[in-house]
Order: sequence, then C-alpha cells, then structure tokens
Amino acid sequence: MKALILSAGFGTRLLPYTRKIPKPLFTLVSKSVLEHVIQQLVDNGCEQIWINTHHLHDQIEAFVKQLRYNVSIQTIYEPAILDTGGAIANAKPFLNDSPFFVINSDIISNIDLNKVYVFHKKSNTLATLVLHDYDKFNKVKIDSQGYIQNFDSKTNGLAFTGIQVLSPKIYDYFPDKKIFSSIEVYQHLCSQKQIKAFVEKDLFWSDIGTKDTYSMTSLQILSAAQFQIKQNKIKELHIDKLAGDGSDRNWYRAGYGGKSFIISDHGICMPKSVELLQVNAFVHIGNHLFSKGIPVPCILNHDALSGMVILEDLGDVHLETQIKQKNDSLFTVKLYKKVIDCLIDFSFKGFQGFKKEWACQTETYSKELIIEKECNYFINAFIQGYLNKDVCLHDFSQEFDHIADHALKHGFIGLMHRDMQSRNIMINNGQPFFIDFQSARIGPLQYDLASLLIDPYVNLNDQIKNDLLQYTTEKLGLRPKEKQKFLKCYHYCCLTRNLQILGAFSFLSHIKKKKSFENSIPDAVNSLKNIIKSLDKDKLPKLSNLVQTL
Repeated sequence: MKALILSAGFGTRLLPYTRKIPKPLFTLVSKSVLEHVIQQLVDNGCEQIWINTHHLHDQIEAFVKQLRYNVSIQTIYEPAILDTGGAIANAKPFLNDSPFFVINSDIISNIDLNKVYVFHKKSNTLATLVLHDYDKFNKVKIDSQGYIQNFDSKTNGLAFTGIQVLSPKIYDYFPDKKIFSSIEVYQHLCSQKQIKAFVEKDLFWSDIGTKDTYSMTSLQILSAAQFQIKQNKIKELHIDKLAGDGSDRNWYRAGYGGKSFIISDHGICMPKSVELLQVNAFVHIGNHLFSKGIPVPCILNHDALSGMVILEDLGDVHLETQIKQKNDSLFTVKLYKKVIDCLIDFSFKGFQGFKKEWACQTETYSKELIIEKECNYFINAFIQGYLNKDVCLHDFSQEFDHIADHALKHGFIGLMHRDMQSRNIMINNGQPFFIDFQSARIGPLQYDLASLLIDPYVNLNDQIKNDLLQYTTEKLGLRPKEKQKFLKCYHYCCLTRNLQILGAFSFLSHIKKKKSFENSIPDAVNSLKNIIKSLDKDKLPKLSNLVQTL
C-alpha cells in the first residue's frame, strides 16, 4: 500500500499563523496533524508514503527526517505549487504500479483505511472518494449504485473527506498540463461511472483549516485522550463553554461517562508569542505548585500550539460565590483563614524550587513593574481613559517612586500569585484552591494578602479585614517590630493593588467592552480613599488630593 499526503498548500484560511508554521505541522495533543495522518496510514499497512511540499517546505522536510517509522517516508518538493491534480501527476513515477491513497494533511478522522482500500479494489473504478454527511460541505451527489454524479449539488449531497484511493490508470485521463485540480478530472469521469463513493456514516472527521476548526478539533482530541475514548465516541462528549474572566481566554467543561474536566483555551500560540509564554507559565507553574502540595487544579495534559490546557474540574463555586451565598461573618472569617493558610504555603513552599524563567511577564515584583503596571496604569486607564480627566502623569512621578519603594520595603519575599482575589479561588468540598496562577513571580507575601483582603468583588468590612490581618501576623509568628514593618509594607501593597484594580476595571469595561467590571469600580474607589487616609498624606499630597475628587 502506498500513499501521497498533500502538504504543499499555503494554509491561507489560517493566516497569519501559517506564515510561520505550515498547516500540516499544527499539533493535536502535541503531535502534528501530519504525523497523525502518517500514523494512521502506517497502522493500516501502508509501506511507502510520499509527501508533497512547497510552502515552508524546509520545516516539513526537517520534520520528516526526524521521524522513526519502519516504512519509507519521503518528500517531493514542488518549486511552484501544482494544485491537487498537478501534485498527483508529479508523483506518478512513485505511484504508477498499484492503487494508492491520496490524503489531505489537514484532516483528522477515524476512518478504517484498510476497509476503503479493499472496497476500491473490488469496485474496479479509477477512483474511490470517501464521503460523509457534513452539512457545511455537502455538495457531492451520488446515484443509487454509489457512483459520484457531480461535485456541485445543491440538495441531497454528501461531503468529500479529503481521503481517496486512486488506480494508476487514472493517469491516462490527466490533462497535459502541470497545474490542475483533481476534481476537474473526476467531474469529466462521472458520466463514465468511474468515480465511486465510499460512504461512511459513523465517522469522526474534522479539518483544521481555520482557527475555529483547529481550536475545536484540538479541544475534542485532547478531551478524548483524557477520557481514554476512541474518536468515534467524540460525538458523545458534552462540551460546554463557561463564563469567561478578564482575560481573552475561553473556558470549557468537557464531560463523558459521569466525569468532567476543564479546558483552558489560550488561543493559537506561535513561537515566542505572549500567548505561548502564558501557556508555558501556566503549565510549568501549575505543575510546580501541585508538586509542592499547594491546592491548585492538577494539570492533566496540554497542547502548546493550540493553547489548550486540560485540568482537574473543581466545580463552579468561587470564594466570592460562597461568601455571598452564606452571608455570615463567622463563616466568612473561618473560610478566609483557610485561604490565608494556603496563601502562606503558596508564598513559602511555592518559592522553593521556583525557576524565574517560568514567569511569563517579569521575574519579580519590581519597582519598574509597580510604577508602569500599577501607578501609571491607574492614571492612564482610569483617570485619563475612563474618567477623561486632564491630569499630567509626570506630576505624580515622585510620589509613585515613594509608593513603589515602600511596597517593596520589608516585604516577606516568596512566590506571589499577583491576582489573589475571590474569583481566582475555587471552593471544593470546603477547601480553597487557587487558579489563574500563570502570572506568579517572586514578590512580597503582603501583596497577595492585600489582593485578598481589599478585593472589591467581596468587599469585606473593616472588622473582618483587621481580624484576618491579625490572624496572618500571628500565623507568621511576628514580633512587635516585625509586625510593624510587615503592616507598613502591607498598606502600601494595598495601595498599589488598588491602583492596579481601577486601571484593570477601566480597561476591561471601557476598551474591552466587558461592562460587568464597571459595577465594581465604585467599591474600588471607596477602598482607595480609605487606603490613602491610612498612609502618610504628606508623602502623597498630589495623589491624596486627586483621590478625594473621585
């Protein structure tokens, strides 16, 4: 058995991603679609495989060279792209002695290729095309005997899967030109009943030709691998899209047989892209935290290129939801103490063995980050962008320097989550679990504590915040002077965090049009006013005056 895999195309529907990576090398469960096709052919007894190349051919050729299969796999470079018919004609010297497969390199299916091959040999026709019912592409019309009549039917058609078996005699009917479509040839042969249809009813089939189909196929294949089910069972998966957060990621729950997993979709991740850095950070940091016994969801599998990460399902109850449902002060304090215990472990245990290169943004919570991503962000996004106030950023530079210095001074340095708020804490069987940890970096424990206690989603009252602050200092075993230093750093971290919150809520609601975040701005403003009052006003006169006008 021989096969030609069509891999020369430009992948225009997947632009701009295919400018850097050819479509056949896009991955599913960390294995390229091209290799999935090769594996399927080899498993069905194929002994010789040719792969035509053109666009980014060097990448495909390098990939083929490192493959280790006990069959012959070779590439055929096309200096000019030849279309499907031209590619088949160009491979004639290798395929002219027995029936052979021609398969597109951007499809994934569970078709029994041996069954198709036997069917073709018995049919005594020039070509057998595998068809199935796929509404979007149902244009191939067949007659009652299974012969293809035409390829542009308006009704009662079926879809071509991109899988076919051809007899060498087909070459006698090819036109005397280099560039042409194979479908053109088949259309002329339909009236002679030389093109047969192999119709597969129970077929999983997907192409990765567009961003959406690639992402969904990756999600399905990754889920099937985790559930350990065959591809013909994929249709039985229940995949539900979940409510999103402030990021551009999509979230899904995949269910099958009474079990479920969560999938985080970061989007297609090109080499050196921000998205790839985030996926790698999510996976590396998540595995590190889990290995340290810190309560985070177990990362089960991922595919870096498609940006899919599959992880343990911790349910739907966030800390915010739990607190608002119970609406009980004693319950709130008790649960928050559990969270603080875990937060301290996150900082101390998470710091042990943490590698700075895992961080996707900055390695540490630094002065530069505080000024740029929190202080300046507050002025740019909230004061100027959201409130449309005419304020000069430069006027606050000296005060922002002071804030940044004191948010770092006396910090309990460990691993910092950076977004330790109630919607990033799941409650499962009464226990807290941290999610969205991909922005973790080295920094003060006080910042995460500030994020937790001034969180505008929950809006804890002052008494509860003071009780929890006291609990934290006791848990850390701080002496009076140590406690004083700890709290001073904490109060400045409250300020930097609150500035960041208002910048983020403004950006998300005003620029990203996620209007739900606008609802929390008033509470965040009131929180900022209270924090400013507790600090040295003489050190922050301009900021204090600005805040009081809000």
